[in-house]
Amino acid sequence: MKNPSRSRAKLVTMGGLLLAGAVALTGVAGANGVRFSDFTPLASSAGPTTDEARPITFGNAAVQQRSVADRLAQLAAGVPNSGNWDMTTVNETGPHKGRFSFTVFETGQAGVQRHEVATGKTETIWHSLASGDHIAFDASYWTPWGTFITAEESWCSDPAGCTSNYGRLFELKNPTSAPAISGPLTATSNDGAVMVHQNVIPRTSHEGIQFDKAGNMYFIDELNGGSLYKYTPAASWGEITSGRSEYFAAGQTSVLRVGDGNTPNATGDYTWVPITDASGAGLPGTITITDGNGVTSVDARNTTELPAFKGTDYQRPEDMQIQTVNGDQYLYVTTTTTHETYRLNLGADAISVFADRTTTDLATGAPVGAGLANPDNLAVDHDGNIYIVEDRNGGTDDDIWFAKDLNDDGDLTDAGEGIGRWASNGTPGSEFTGLYFDPTNKRRAWVNIQHPASGNDRTIEITIP
Repeated sequence: MKNPSRSRAKLVTMGGLLLAGAVALTGVAGANGVRFSDFTPLASSAGPTTDEARPITFGNAAVQQRSVADRLAQLAAGVPNSGNWDMTTVNETGPHKGRFSFTVFETGQAGVQRHEVATGKTETIWHSLASGDHIAFDASYWTPWGTFITAEESWCSDPAGCTSNYGRLFELKNPTSAPAISGPLTATSNDGAVMVHQNVIPRTSHEGIQFDKAGNMYFIDELNGGSLYKYTPAASWGEITSGRSEYFAAGQTSVLRVGDGNTPNATGDYTWVPITDASGAGLPGTITITDGNGVTSVDARNTTELPAFKGTDYQRPEDMQIQTVNGDQYLYVTTTTTHETYRLNLGADAISVFADRTTTDLATGAPVGAGLANPDNLAVDHDGNIYIVEDRNGGTDDDIWFAKDLNDDGDLTDAGEGIGRWASNGTPGSEFTGLYFDPTNKRRAWVNIQHPASGNDRTIEITIP
């Protein structure tokens, strides 16, 4: 069908190959130059690289890359940095919008790193003081009211409730002004950072987090059998964005349910089933736990296995990404174990499969099959295109896939649609994490190279001419 919703590049294909340079917005191609969507799909993954500062093979040779931060340089400068650099964001609002990027350490001693884009200055601005105190920071998001949030990717399954200290969501309230810290870590190292556990958010194994235009926050539980959640603040969006009310002061969390919730991986119409009241307290019959630190919280994972609160199970939900098309919002979710990406129509309350192993590989015209494995992170570029990032093995089969949805109808089954291998990671022992397109510069993106065999995590800046 004709695309009714937004000006979109026309993709020209021949023999299943997307021709590099063929994608352009009508009448402005010359002015805008190369687009991230201009590429020839790679036929296979890249082999191992000998240059970890330039580790990516792209489907367009015009795409440029450079290493703008690396862990070994941080350690050499005496900066505490536990590594495993995960997801990325920038300060998306405020007077110095886009000045900094932020990433997190997904380790047993987690932390937050700030990178000044113009100068390359990279600092650790918060770091867990001891191993096991705070672990596995994965989420890395800027809030619409101008703070930074991250969360722990760790929780446990127990019908009586998990009493782990983890599964927490944290808000760093002064991310652009928190002072840099240096080693060795001491009891006062984090005193300049205003880091708050926002306990109104129930405990899960966190990764993807997204906000919609109404102010709802969506999050996942990364588990085979994990569910999808929505938090709705008690305060109005206007009160929150103006600073008159706190987003996390009170709010209700609900779980997504398709049908009766007992069919795993279900698609179709869904409802949101509340598990807390409007203040954030667990509803009667939910599971509330007290962890080893004496903090009492609602246990989202184990509550939503109970019949009254049953959420639909998906298989290792990971990242989330909002896409806006003509004012309507869609939420994409990856599930690693089933190699799927789902799409939630937030206006129609319906969930469908967007991409899986039956989706056409644009390089071959055949189903992608096992070529698509372990989809993890998601990203959206300035044109609204969705990118699917694998959690695989650098130097072997770790790729980023571009989703070509010509008519924006939320499936990839129409003629000429499918997914194409946009980039491939050559760093042995690593995986791509945190692909993020700069909202202040449509010609720039970043991706992290996490846990390489060399131990030298990197942030790679990606640009187009």
